[in-house]
Amino acid sequence: MLTGLDIIFLILSIAEFIIGMLGNAFIVLVNCSEWVKNQNISLADFILTCLAICRISQLAVSLFASFKMGLSLHLLFIDKAAKSITLLWRITNHLTTWFATCLSIFYLLKIAHFSHSLFLWLKLRMNRVVLVVLVFSLLFLILDFLLLETFNDLFLNVYITDKSNLTIYIDENKTLYIETLTLLSLTFLFPIALSLISLLLLFLSLVRHIRNLQLNSMGSNDSSTEAHKRAIKMVMSFLFLFIVYFFSTQVANWILLILRKNKFAKFVMLPVYIFPSGHSFILILGNSKLRQTALKVLWHLKSSLKRENLLQLYR
Repeated sequence: MLTGLDIIFLILSIAEFIIGMLGNAFIVLVNCSEWVKNQNISLADFILTCLAICRISQLAVSLFASFKMGLSLHLLFIDKAAKSITLLWRITNHLTTWFATCLSIFYLLKIAHFSHSLFLWLKLRMNRVVLVVLVFSLLFLILDFLLLETFNDLFLNVYITDKSNLTIYIDENKTLYIETLTLLSLTFLFPIALSLISLLLLFLSLVRHIRNLQLNSMGSNDSSTEAHKRAIKMVMSFLFLFIVYFFSTQVANWILLILRKNKFAKFVMLPVYIFPSGHSFILILGNSKLRQTALKVLWHLKSSLKRENLLQLYR
């Protein structure tokens, strides 16, 4: 039977899921409608669309896991669906991280200005660079699968059901499990490093651009400067939210392992929704087309509410 805490946890999970779905579904609908209308799609819109689709899947997997926690936390890791949940979560998590990294690389190559021959060569082949990064990420996905097999076997060894009293205890493989969990987390270091390098190079390009403008007695505000600032905000927001998400996930895994019988343990999963939900709205605000479309939608909704209120007054 559901307790009050279980109901609160499920309500909060559903609310965060709905918020995330609204933002990501909006990105998919706008970009796909433009794609169908123009029979063409830009690289940035393609990356945003793929990122939003992956995050919709990630939110669905997270919500399913939340329901299993709310309804039967003690069975979350040991029933037949445990391996499928873990597999789907790793795939969606991997794809969202790498698509966001590709977006950071795109901002760097599209906006930054450097005279180095290697950078110019990459800039001219921007589409191919993004494609190569995505293909390269598949190698890490294969590594994830190999580690995941070990991870799942260890998990079933760590969480063993005692048939005598149906309680869960942790056997001698706990240390090995924690080491494997840490190893799984290391696969995210490379995309984060690429995003961090993109951020630093964008900042360096902005500083050099502003310095050149000042030397030429021009103002420090032009279209290129604003593009630099917007790109830096996008990459910084991704890194910040991903760090929050990464540490929330690690803390959640540890707490669910150590304090699995605590009735408050499941609430550590709620911050996991912040990254796929919150970052989508930041991307909408940072993209002029998405922002203008969102404002139009809000204006139409506001107008509809006003008309509805006027009709009720005259009735």
